[in-house]
Amino acid sequence: MSNPELGSPGTPPEDEMDASTAPLIEHLAELRTRLIRAAIAFVICIFICFYVWNPIFTFLTEPICAALNERGQDCGLVLIKLQEGFFVAIRISIMGGFAMAFPLIGYQLWRFVAPGLYKSERGAFLPFLVASPVMFFIGASFAYYIVIPLAFDFFLNFQQVGATGEQLPDGSLPQGALNVTFTGSMAEYLSLTITFIMAFGMCFQLPVLLTLLGKAGLVSSRGLGAVRKYAVVAILVLAGIVTPPDIITQVILFVAVYGLYEVSIFLVRRVERRRKARLQAEGLWDDEWDDDYVPPNDDHPEDLL
Repeated sequence: MSNPELGSPGTPPEDEMDASTAPLIEHLAELRTRLIRAAIAFVICIFICFYVWNPIFTFLTEPICAALNERGQDCGLVLIKLQEGFFVAIRISIMGGFAMAFPLIGYQLWRFVAPGLYKSERGAFLPFLVASPVMFFIGASFAYYIVIPLAFDFFLNFQQVGATGEQLPDGSLPQGALNVTFTGSMAEYLSLTITFIMAFGMCFQLPVLLTLLGKAGLVSSRGLGAVRKYAVVAILVLAGIVTPPDIITQVILFVAVYGLYEVSIFLVRRVERRRKARLQAEGLWDDEWDDDYVPPNDDHPEDLL
């Protein structure tokens, strides 16, 4: 018969159950603390960006203003709805606040995850946390300084000044001539600009993602090279979706993303060579294995991250 104080057979004692749940409660409490700190930092940064939202929006309008000034037009956006300006300010504040608070948010998440990782795992994973925002910033800058001016120049070519695009010698339009010029909405312009910036920022995450997958053994340089022709088609489709129907802009995006794809293959191949060299030095490498093979039960988790 089972002892009532010990419970039924196969049931752990109550004190052992309490001990097993204690670490979970501690982890949840730690997670709550980290999330609260991240949320506070995010809210503070939102208020800071709301205070300076107008200079931020002015900075974002520089590409369209430059394109209009080249055509001798005044740079001006309009409010289609009464509340449009307020919601533009809120959107800029939220996005700017997240960008400003991202280092603090990432630090809080890292402090929560890091204690559960081996030292080698922390050393392997930390570079990817640093590289990801850096590559996003490079992609966003590429979109802002190169792609967006080209796109806006393409769009503004569809303006019509006069029925045939001609003016009288004094600069006026012929009588009854059609005049179609750009008068943009604040919200629509911000949405288009942010779409470009986010799209290119995410595309520039490709080397970080594929290298991380390569370290985990989920992809190989040989496999990435084998599907290169499919990657070319996918990148062309992506270029057609996120850019205007302008061949110059599409070619720029294709060259940039495909270049990143080739860089990713190089980085994954480098990871494979380092793994092979280490295993050969330890006498754990089998000559029958492919260079991109990841042995099971590897004792070096830094190669799996």
